[in-house]
Formats: sequence, C-alpha cells, structure tokens
Amino acid sequence: MAAQKRKRSRKARAGRRAGPSAAGGPPDSRPAPTPDGPGGRVRPEVGPHAAATSSRRAQREARVAAASRASAQASRSLGTYGERPASIFAPLPVSEIAILAGIVAVVIGFLNRGGPALEVGVIVAGLGVVEFTARDHFSGYRSHTTLLAAVPAVIVEVLFVVLAGVPQQRFLLFAPVIPVFALSFWGLRRAFAIARHARVTRPSA
Repeated sequence: MAAQKRKRSRKARAGRRAGPSAAGGPPDSRPAPTPDGPGGRVRPEVGPHAAATSSRRAQREARVAAASRASAQASRSLGTYGERPASIFAPLPVSEIAILAGIVAVVIGFLNRGGPALEVGVIVAGLGVVEFTARDHFSGYRSHTTLLAAVPAVIVEVLFVVLAGVPQQRFLLFAPVIPVFALSFWGLRRAFAIARHARVTRPSA
C-alpha cells in the first residue's frame, strides 16, 4: 500500500515538472521564442509599457534635435531666415523709390561736377538704404552690422570736420571714427543676435 502511494507521488511530481502536456492537460499553444537576436539570443517580447517608453524616448530625442537646430540657426549671423519683414510704408515701396531717385540724383551731380543734386542724392539714397537694411537687421532676417555701424561713424566724422576742420595730420580723422564704429558694431551685432533668436524660436502660426 505504501509502495503504491510512493509510486503515485513520483508520477505526480514527474507530471508537474513535465508541464501541462505531460500531466494530461491542454497543450501550450504559445509559439516558442526564436533565437533572432544578435548571437542567437532570444529577443524578449515588447509589451505596451516598453513601446510607450520607446515612443517617449523618440519624442524626447526629436525635441532635443529640433532645439539644437534652432540654437545653431539662432547663432548663425550669415544668410537669411524666414520671410523678409514688410516695410512701414507697405504696400508702397518708398525705400526702393528713394534709393533709385538718390542714385539718379548722384549721377546728375557727378555729371555737373558737384552741386546740390549730388548732396541731395547722397542723402536721399542713404535714407532709403538705412530704412531697408535696418528693417532686415532688427527683425532678425538678415544681418547688416557693418553697413549700419558705418552710418553713425560717418555722421560723427562729418561733424568733426565741420566743427574742428580738417587736421594737418590726416590720420587724426580716424580718431573719432574708430571708437564710434566699434561700439556701434558691438551693439548692432548683439541686437541682431537677439532678434534672430526670437525669430527662430517664435512658434509658427
């Protein structure tokens, strides 16, 4: 009797170790994992939690890449970005007309060997160029740092010659120009960097 009980106990333990099929239960219909990983290792099944984690990781990497591209574009001072800003006189091309009229007046002044036409042409064309370039520069569209920095330097130079006259040592003419140009260049460069960063990071409509 005891021998029969021990035999049944051994059979039961062997059936539990063999699984449901050996114990007479329904066979396991799940497919066996295939060694498709590198080196023949079995690749684990990806569940919903792992898929969500992978999606969040991809979104985070995309945001980081977009931020790095925006930072690179914001720090770049050459070239254009976006659309050219509209003129304050839009839709009338006042600046373009002023530049054209100024050039015509300058040509007439040269042909007449100076005179009011030359002076008026330089002033009118200069005002048109300043409006056009300042609009691009302070909106972050295109940098015109050197050209705009030369405007106050030239004004200071003209005032210096008018008030103090032309010095005998001509290199002294650069004395008031260099610091004004350098300070204007630094300020304009900084203003453009701020405007370009605001333009790059501005959400699109």
